[in-house]
Amino acid sequence: MYKSKFSVKTLRSSQHKILLYHILKNGYASESKPIRSVLVANRGEIAIRVFRACAEMGIKSVAVYSEQDKMHMHRQKADESYLIGKGMQPVEAYLSIPEIIRVCKENDVDAVHPGYGFLSERSDFAQAVIDAGLRFIGPSPKVVQDMGDKVAARKAAIAANVPIVPGTENPVESKEVALEFCKKSGMPVIFKAAHGGGGRGMRVVRKEEEVAENFERASSEAKAAFGNGAIFIERFIERPRHIEVQLLGDKAGNVVHLYERDCSVQRRHQKVVEIAPAPRFPKEIRDKMTDAAVRLAKHVGYENAGTVEFLCDEKGEFFFIEVNARLQVEHTVTEQITGVDLVHAQIRVAEGKSLTELGLTQDKIDIRGCAIQCRVTTEDPANDFQPNTGRLEVFRSGEGMGIRLDSASAYAGAIISPYYDSLLVKVISHGIHLQESAAKMNRALREFRIRGVKTNIPFLLNVLENKVFLEGYVHTHFMDEQPDLFKFEPSRNRAQKLLNYMAQVLVNGPQTPLATELLPAEVVPLVPLTPLASDLGFPNEEAEYPEGLREVFVCLGPEAFAKKVRAEKKLLLMDTTFRDAHQSLMATRVRTRDLLQISPFVALKFNNLYSLENWGGATFDVALRFLHECPWERLEEMRKRIPNIPFQMLLRGANAVGYTSYPDNVVYKFCELAVKTGMDVFRVFDSLNYLPNLILGMKAVGEAGGIIEAAISYTGDVSDPTRTKYDLKYYTNLADELVKAGTHVLCIKDMAGLLKPEASKLLISAIRDKHPDVPIHVHTHDTSGAGVASMLACAQAGADIVDVAVDSMSGMTSQPSMGAIVASLQGTPLDTKFVLSDVSEYSAYWEQTRTLYAPFECTTTMKSGNADVYTNEIPGGQYTNLQFQAFSLGLGSEFEEVKKAYREANILLGDLIKVTPSSKVVGDLAQFMVQNKLKAHQLLEKTEELSFPSSVIEFLQGAMGQPYGGFPEPFRSKVLKDMPRIDGRPGESLQPFDFEKLTTELKEAYGEISPQDVMSAALYPEVTKGFLTFREQYGPVDKLDTRIFLTGPKVGEEFEVTLERGKTLSFMALAVATDMDQKGLREVFFQLNGQMRTIYVVDQSAVKHIHMHPKAKKENKNEVGAPMPGDVIEVKVKEGDKVDKGQPLVVLSAMKMEMVVQAPHAGVVKKVEVTKGMKLEGEDLLMIIE
Repeated sequence: MYKSKFSVKTLRSSQHKILLYHILKNGYASESKPIRSVLVANRGEIAIRVFRACAEMGIKSVAVYSEQDKMHMHRQKADESYLIGKGMQPVEAYLSIPEIIRVCKENDVDAVHPGYGFLSERSDFAQAVIDAGLRFIGPSPKVVQDMGDKVAARKAAIAANVPIVPGTENPVESKEVALEFCKKSGMPVIFKAAHGGGGRGMRVVRKEEEVAENFERASSEAKAAFGNGAIFIERFIERPRHIEVQLLGDKAGNVVHLYERDCSVQRRHQKVVEIAPAPRFPKEIRDKMTDAAVRLAKHVGYENAGTVEFLCDEKGEFFFIEVNARLQVEHTVTEQITGVDLVHAQIRVAEGKSLTELGLTQDKIDIRGCAIQCRVTTEDPANDFQPNTGRLEVFRSGEGMGIRLDSASAYAGAIISPYYDSLLVKVISHGIHLQESAAKMNRALREFRIRGVKTNIPFLLNVLENKVFLEGYVHTHFMDEQPDLFKFEPSRNRAQKLLNYMAQVLVNGPQTPLATELLPAEVVPLVPLTPLASDLGFPNEEAEYPEGLREVFVCLGPEAFAKKVRAEKKLLLMDTTFRDAHQSLMATRVRTRDLLQISPFVALKFNNLYSLENWGGATFDVALRFLHECPWERLEEMRKRIPNIPFQMLLRGANAVGYTSYPDNVVYKFCELAVKTGMDVFRVFDSLNYLPNLILGMKAVGEAGGIIEAAISYTGDVSDPTRTKYDLKYYTNLADELVKAGTHVLCIKDMAGLLKPEASKLLISAIRDKHPDVPIHVHTHDTSGAGVASMLACAQAGADIVDVAVDSMSGMTSQPSMGAIVASLQGTPLDTKFVLSDVSEYSAYWEQTRTLYAPFECTTTMKSGNADVYTNEIPGGQYTNLQFQAFSLGLGSEFEEVKKAYREANILLGDLIKVTPSSKVVGDLAQFMVQNKLKAHQLLEKTEELSFPSSVIEFLQGAMGQPYGGFPEPFRSKVLKDMPRIDGRPGESLQPFDFEKLTTELKEAYGEISPQDVMSAALYPEVTKGFLTFREQYGPVDKLDTRIFLTGPKVGEEFEVTLERGKTLSFMALAVATDMDQKGLREVFFQLNGQMRTIYVVDQSAVKHIHMHPKAKKENKNEVGAPMPGDVIEVKVKEGDKVDKGQPLVVLSAMKMEMVVQAPHAGVVKKVEVTKGMKLEGEDLLMIIE
């Protein structure tokens, strides 16, 4: 180190080039001359911060970058940039002193600014810079060394009469020594890295048994971050404030303070929000603390910028903790309240300027208002702040008066890697006082739109709105004591999710299976305008709806409703267009969007309908499974648009809307939720007409307050005396039982369209004679083409209500034509009073809309009605589904054989009532017979050798109830052999369902969950989990036009998506890349609201040939996923090991932070998917524990 032998006087009188030297206490000299170029030995926002200062001062800026940072913004912001550490690890490159010095020497650099982190507190780096003939913009190497050493810093503080926290005198390098100190000093203690800060290597330990594990983790983190794993231990002070004083010193020994910052809002000992000046900080304590800081700085001969940090307890006593001999992340708030540019000052001091020359004397430094800095990081606050990596799909910042942004990688397309700190952007607000500054910050953060990675903005917003924070009562345990900070309203991120969905469709094809090769028509259905809705289809809240029967039900109850229906002289109609019609014609695929568009018109023109059948049955699971929309939301939205017409649903008795028996409390809870969401009439049926199942459903509806419409499922032919099993007496007896059980309305459910006109007269007349006061409702299908005639016969025989579908959705396997019934009864006593022109306008909408569902059209294979239904008895709702199933099984050309086999299968099973789910049993057996080329007699001969479909076995076991006339023998015994059988009502023996447990599980997996989501999961566990996962990934796909939902947009097509009232997005698909990267990702280009967006999608056809690490499935509790991206440092278990809940499994490292992944439950390690050194992405599968 250079030691001057000359006096200042001698130097001043020198005849050589005029140079001014200050002889410093620490023993080296610096010449006073301008700096022409500055290299920043750092990356990210701090590098850019220094480059900006250099540009303002006319100084050339030089950047260095690692191989991983070759696309990073800091490289582009400098005048020159150079690669360092080729072949090195990402962090190692920035820690390579020889590499940095090489760049300086090769490129005529004058001075080096270390930034913060990396080498900024390494005295050997500062010395290497000086030894290379360069200037180090920071304290002298000796001061860096002394202040970077926690022990030496403590000694200096003691010597300067600055109070300190009790702790170890020297660094601790073993867990044994650490444990010994903890036993002597008592708990709690805090471990700190002896050679660095920033929260790295810091752990609070409260129990002696946790000392060893935490010491190892802290030491490992410290070594990774600072190159030395030594740990300093201090007594941990509870609930202190973390206050730091900003200092500036020059080479002449002058030191000033720029007041204090409050850095108490911390997480994992890392600062999250900083405030300057410290709120509610008494002047006398401020003066004492700043005096102590200046005193310490002068004692050690501090120059340039630095910070002295203190802990201040509740009594106002403060204790020195450390000196940060560098610029700090939060220097910005000090700049805002003092108006002093600290980086300018750093460079000028390094040039040799005195503070006086810079105008920075203590009397000229004042506090102006209040500033807050929020560190926006790529961490997921809803997932324990795990680092999140990936590509910034969208970046839009908050700006405006009083807002400053310091960032580096914050732009669309930037890659957030796991190699460096998670800081994305620093947002600094400045206002007159804390509350105003917080309001500006709140507003700015809400303006941010960041997509592609998770950020901590939701948490920051919670802090800024917290009353305790706004009143200035903060301390280092502030976050621990404010649980509301961790209650987040999840970001809906709807636009980005919709882009992801459309990109997925464009790259990998439809996300709902298409039944045929036909494509949706390019048509926009014309929606009739009404005063009940806006042109975007939203209900007009000021509009008056015409009265309907629902008003009677809502005001007077179910009994009054039934009396009103029975008193009507005209024939009442139930419209099935919204459910059974499209179930029968288009495999139940009609989406909520297309139903809602026409709903206001129906409410206006068809207010006198008995009911609108719009929910339940197959629509429930199809909505979740194939349409990716919530059936409960469908019901809720339809109710908003049609408040005046009763809604009707199909309830499968004890099966609710499922295909199996459920515990009784599931059926009761379902009906309760359905009524609350808007359902009125429940058509309760059982697929076997099994009374115990029927009555359970009726009781559940009655208890929920709904209208009970008990249904008798019809089969056979009461007009044929040779058909003796299901004769007239069978049906009238059933009617007696249902009326006795309390039904409000009695329904004949003719699901196959077998009710001929003559049979209609016989059946309805017989029931009407026995029950003159009970309304009778008849449901049928028009498969044979005789539906209109049969319904007219029913009406004439005394039926009060018949089912119809609007003309363009009627006929064949659907219901009879609404227009035909209306026209046929005009001018008669049964005149429906509906206007044919209204029916035609309604029909026109569906005629166009139907073309959107061409891939599911029954007319693809079925061109007309067919009277062979009287032979095969296939239900209308099953007919098209059975046809599509046959095609998918390769039996399309043999569908006639399937229909014949259906008849044979029905006889084999005992001539069943055929409606879901019993009809599925018959259909499955029929297709099984055709696939295996078996006739009925052959099947009977081989019964004991065959493996039957599971639905057939479950039926024969009694899982659906007891069929009328009993099970077929010996067929049943031969199929079941020794399998168990169920006698009586299947659900009766089931334990009550645990809704609370399911709610907890779903919330753990998916966050915010509604009671309706829980009910869906109780009925369809796997289907609902799949839907929730899909919704989380792709958002509100139900808002897309049907064609775009099914097959995606065309390239160059511009279209709009209205998310809610007042929020409409404009999209355009621009291109799909023809090539893909090595990971199988294909790029898709869009415009969203005029701005370019790019989405990367895995090409599923390509990944078959590329190894992809498996992902942990949220819904599978046995699969343990990586909570964050990073490197595997250690695998602590092996396959076959038994583990306890909470036992360490794997240690991960990312963004210089280590995390121990613990076992979520006890079990045995079945499979380990990772090895040490492996690089992982978030949610990558670590292991399976069973």
